[in-house]
Amino acid sequence: MPARILTLAPHAPDPAAIREAAAVLSGGGLVAFPTETVYGLGADALNPSAVERIYAAKGRPVDNPIIVHIAEAEALGRFVTDIPPVAQVLIAHCWPGPLTLVLPAAAVVPSVTRGGLPTVAVRMPAHPVALALIRAAGCPVAAPSANRSGRPSPTTAQHVLADLGGSVELVLDGGPTPVGVESTVLDLTSDPPVLLRPGGVSLEQLVAIVGQVTVPAPGAAAPSTTAPELQAALARSPGTRYRHYAPRAKVVLVEVPPEEAGAAPSAAALSAAVHRLWDQGLRVGAMVTAEAAFQVPLGAVVRVMGPRGDPAAVAASLFALLRELDDAGLDAIVVEGIPEQGLGRAVMDRLRRAAGQGGEVV
Repeated sequence: MPARILTLAPHAPDPAAIREAAAVLSGGGLVAFPTETVYGLGADALNPSAVERIYAAKGRPVDNPIIVHIAEAEALGRFVTDIPPVAQVLIAHCWPGPLTLVLPAAAVVPSVTRGGLPTVAVRMPAHPVALALIRAAGCPVAAPSANRSGRPSPTTAQHVLADLGGSVELVLDGGPTPVGVESTVLDLTSDPPVLLRPGGVSLEQLVAIVGQVTVPAPGAAAPSTTAPELQAALARSPGTRYRHYAPRAKVVLVEVPPEEAGAAPSAAALSAAVHRLWDQGLRVGAMVTAEAAFQVPLGAVVRVMGPRGDPAAVAASLFALLRELDDAGLDAIVVEGIPEQGLGRAVMDRLRRAAGQGGEVV
């Protein structure tokens, strides 16, 4: 049965719609809802059967933990056994907001929600619809992104319906999500904290708040590149160990050499990538910054992510453009890399993961 859709004003969610969605959650059902990052696929985090439905709907590996969403910072103590001082500082600065904290789990959190791990990932979202839903449901809400596992994350209700329309009872349509990439995941069971996934709170912001943060190298989720203790930490993060963010089309990410970090890929590099794919007989699109839009060879389908110096704009458009070009029936998408500053780190993390699933980085 197709999902029911309720449209809500993002900043003034209709109480009747929220009550209906809360009743679905209380009855063990699934509700897709907007957060400030992406749309989440929500279930009662303390109901193992309901959480199992999330895994089934997404095709998500059962050892991939799910973020638990709460509506009040004071509720955190119910779901973890320890709240260290660094967590209290981060909560004061970043909640509500796109920061997920990994802490030792309390027994009340079911194993299926934790992916079988002794830790739990928790955040307090900053979207009025999400907060209203959690409060009305009266329970923490387990919610990964509301897409089939491996696909680009959904930033509109239409993206949710395209992937999960027959697997969810209700979709709350609150319009496009403003941040556009998932929350930052920070492991606080280590000292210093470990950045498990870059996201809506930048590394620069975290360092300004807590001082030192351990940052795994790009691609460090592979056991061969990571010390055992860091590999164990990465396993505690939702969305880092399995296929993620990839459209059906092959993604070719054009980066710059490490010694030129911060520079833009050259027009020649973008053009060469497009021509090489054309030579293979492929239909090619390109996602580039505004500055590079006229550097792409004529004949490629071009979409502009935003100004190169505005990583927030690029992040907000990233997943929607990947889906748009995918839906255009293209075989390959050439994407221009951007500097890893601010939200640029999260953008490049998602693009590298997308390119790593049958694509390539050049």
